[in-house]
Amino acid sequence: MHTKSNYLNKKTGAIKATSAKAIDLKKIMTKWMLMGLLTTGALLMTAKVLAADENPYEKNYKPQNTSNVSSLEAKPEPKLYLSNHKEDDNISMLESGYDMMGSSGFEGAGVLPELALQHAKTIKADTVLIYKKYGSAMNSASKLELIREAAKKGGEIDDKDLIEEPTQYKYYASYWAKLPAPLLGVHIIKLASRDAETEQVVEKKGLKILAVIKDSPAAKAGLLRGDVLLKISDVELNKPEELSPLVRKFQGQEVAIEYARNDLKVATKAQINSRN
Repeated sequence: MHTKSNYLNKKTGAIKATSAKAIDLKKIMTKWMLMGLLTTGALLMTAKVLAADENPYEKNYKPQNTSNVSSLEAKPEPKLYLSNHKEDDNISMLESGYDMMGSSGFEGAGVLPELALQHAKTIKADTVLIYKKYGSAMNSASKLELIREAAKKGGEIDDKDLIEEPTQYKYYASYWAKLPAPLLGVHIIKLASRDAETEQVVEKKGLKILAVIKDSPAAKAGLLRGDVLLKISDVELNKPEELSPLVRKFQGQEVAIEYARNDLKVATKAQINSRN
């Protein structure tokens, strides 16, 4: 038989135990909030350190153009654009009379776009395009659930488990320079295919047009992206390096051009620009 005193003692003990759990949970929550503040501070410090000591856009830059293309301006003021359509943008830039100087690709957290602009000024680019793709991040809800479970079991939580890891992103930037007025105005590649029986790579005749620069002699002559250049004057074109010297030879002149569109040969004429 329990006396009134024993009952009160047990009740008081239960209240104390409940209070202790509440205090523990409060401590854990406070600790978690402090850790969150510390993490935020660490992220801000990281961004400042990157901005001051290391530019990931510069560190991971890879030149692409072998002709050392750069802005025509002595001190260019590069323009920065954020986008999600890299392939379409590349064609659009080529058609607008730009050529790619190089690119930067890396993974990181909270990298400022101004750093890409800073590097663009260093290499004398006219435009820089930035692409940012979501990578991974720790879920805050999972952190809260971890705290609740620990409070129920009366266990300890490692400080490392409470630290919010920064969201990771995949960054890519391309740097572009405006070209002088083109002599002809096409960007081309060599066509090739693989033989089904021998598996050998077989080169096709002509040069495929990747892009036609707007308002250029090629555009005025009716050439389109996807066409295949076959001849200029009576000279056949089979290697990309053959095009530039041939066009320079005919600068300032009207020349006959033969190309293929949808496997049909077409003839046209183009007034090649001249360059001093």
